[in-house]
Amino acid sequence: MGELGVALIIEDDLDMRGLLEAVLGQAGFDVHTASGGREGVQSVREISPDVVTLDIGLPDIDGFEVLRRIRQFSTAYVVMLTGRDEEADVLAALQGGADDYITKPFRPREVRARITAMMRRPRHSPPIADADTPRPAVQPVSPGPGNSTGVLRYNGLELDYRRRTASVQGTMVELTRSEFELLHEVLQGAGAVLSRAELVRAVRGEQYRDNTYISGADERAVEIHIGNIRRKLRDDPESPRWLETVRGVGYRLPAQRTRASR
Repeated sequence: MGELGVALIIEDDLDMRGLLEAVLGQAGFDVHTASGGREGVQSVREISPDVVTLDIGLPDIDGFEVLRRIRQFSTAYVVMLTGRDEEADVLAALQGGADDYITKPFRPREVRARITAMMRRPRHSPPIADADTPRPAVQPVSPGPGNSTGVLRYNGLELDYRRRTASVQGTMVELTRSEFELLHEVLQGAGAVLSRAELVRAVRGEQYRDNTYISGADERAVEIHIGNIRRKLRDDPESPRWLETVRGVGYRLPAQRTRASR
């Protein structure tokens, strides 16, 4: 096994497949490839990769269907590769369970940086199925600097960073890795306005420093993630409990609600 684990490339274009194989191999992955969607799904079953790069335009079944099938049994990181950057495609990929998307043509160094940074961030744990399973005794803390290893509670939302779980009034909420990181960043901000660029860096990790170029597509992805989080939390953007939009800037945590206003 490679230093960073196992990577699977699902790509029908021979040249693109060779490029990705070289990029991921140099990054430290044990790389496997598949040229079609059905072959790719079967390969995920057989080799249990840590990360999958997935082309949308495959010759048999498209990448969205491949993603849907993979997500039925695998928690591998999935990065969608596409020559299209329409918002509908990005939305379909992220709502379908993709962790990231990269448009073609791309810079090999950026692909490597984004995937390796993504791999350094743990995936969140699935919700606990057994209600009788004991949970660690932790002290609730309010959002603020220095609480990245504990539990954040705000307006009925509880975010456990170590367990990578989220719940509202005790009901578990399933978030993707990117959604969890974004929500955690907003809670940590304690009411400070976070720009879309800052939230891109929060999702991408340390490879995205202050001087790293952030594209419009990156910022649109943040907007889509925020929309997904709101939908899952049932957070009304007109009267938000957790994600308030600051027009033209970004997002922040709204003021703490009193009992009378809930």
